[in-house]
Amino acid sequence: MTQPAPQAQALHNGPAVEHLSVSVYRVPTDLPGGDATLTWNSTTLVLVELAAAGERGIGWTYGSAATAPVVEHELTDLVVGKDAFGIPAANDRMSRAVRNTGRPGIAAGAVSAVDTALWDLKARLLGLPLVRLLGSARDEVAVYASGGLTTYDDTQLEQQLRGWTEQGIDRVKIKIAESWGRQEARDLHRTRLARRTAGDAAELYVDANGGYTRKQAVRMAAVMADLGVIWLEEPVSSDDLAGLREVRDAVTADVAAGEYGYDLPYFARMAASGAVDCLQADVTRCGGITVWLRAAAVAEGLGLHISGHCAPHLHAHVAAAVPNTRHLEWFHDHVRIETMLFHGTLDPQGGTVTPGASGEPGHGLTLNRAAADCHRTA
Repeated sequence: MTQPAPQAQALHNGPAVEHLSVSVYRVPTDLPGGDATLTWNSTTLVLVELAAAGERGIGWTYGSAATAPVVEHELTDLVVGKDAFGIPAANDRMSRAVRNTGRPGIAAGAVSAVDTALWDLKARLLGLPLVRLLGSARDEVAVYASGGLTTYDDTQLEQQLRGWTEQGIDRVKIKIAESWGRQEARDLHRTRLARRTAGDAAELYVDANGGYTRKQAVRMAAVMADLGVIWLEEPVSSDDLAGLREVRDAVTADVAAGEYGYDLPYFARMAASGAVDCLQADVTRCGGITVWLRAAAVAEGLGLHISGHCAPHLHAHVAAAVPNTRHLEWFHDHVRIETMLFHGTLDPQGGTVTPGASGEPGHGLTLNRAAADCHRTA
C-alpha cells in the first residue's frame, strides 16, 4: 500500500486548537443610524480569537453582546483540543450543541464567529491567503456601497454618495420604507436625490428592510423603475416567501433577500421558492464560511447569484471563491468599524476589492489592539 507523503499527512492531521478567547466591542455610530424598522446609535462586534502552533486566527459577528457567553460556555470545549483543520466537523459539533440553546439568532452568530476564526487559523497555519486555501474563482470581487440611512438628512446623504462615487464605486444602495412604509413621499424624494447625486451611470439599489406591504412594494417599485432602480432588497419581510415571490413577479428590479438566514435549510427554502433573483447570505450569521459556501452552491444549482451581506472583510475571500458571486456589500457602518479595529483592510477604489493580493495569510486582518481597547466592553 502506498503511504501518504509526510506533507499530505500534515495537511490531514492539523495541530490542535490550544486556546479560544472572546471579546466584545461597542462602537458608536458617526451619525444616528436607522432603516425602515429600526434605529441605532452603536454597533456591537463580538470577536473570537483562536491559537494553535504559534498562529492566531480571528473571526467575528455583529449582534448582541450576549453572543460572547454562548461562545465561552457552549462552544469552547467543542473546539479547544480538536483538530484545527477539521472545520466541517467542528461546525457540525457546534451546530448540534446549540440545538436546545436556540440555534437561530445569537447562537448562530456565535457558531459563525468561531467557524470563521477556524478558517482564518487554518490558512495562517498553512501560510496561505484564505482565498487560495478555499480556491479562487475570480481575482476581483465587485462591491456595492451601502448606507443612505433613513436618519440622514439630504446633505448627509449627498456627502456619503459623493464619497462613494469619488472612490469609483458605481453601485450604491440607500434605505427606504421609512417608518414601516409610512413616508412614501420621502422615500421617493431620497431615491431621486440618490439618482441625481450618483449620476445616471451608477447602478442604484434600494433596501426596504421588510417595511412595505406587498402591493405597496409593487407600487413603489413601479415609480422607482423610472429612476433606474435595479435592486429591490427585502421589499416585504423575508419571512414572507409568498409575498417576495408576488413582488418579484410584478417588478422589473431584481428582488433580493436572505440576510437573516441562520442555517442551510433557510437558504434552500428561499432559493427554491422563486422568491428572489439574488440570494443574500451573511457569513457572520449563517454558520460561518462553511455554511456560506454551501448556500452559494444551493443558489448556483438553482441558477441564482449570491451576494455577501455586510461584514465586507469577512466576505471578500469567500466571495472570490465561488463562481456565482454577484457582489458584496460595502456597508458604511461595518467598513468604518473594520477599518478602525483591524490592520490590513481592503481598498474598494474602482468598485472592486482583490482579496489575497497582499500575500498575507488568512483573511489578512489583525486586530489593532490599541484602537480596539478603546471600545472594549467585555
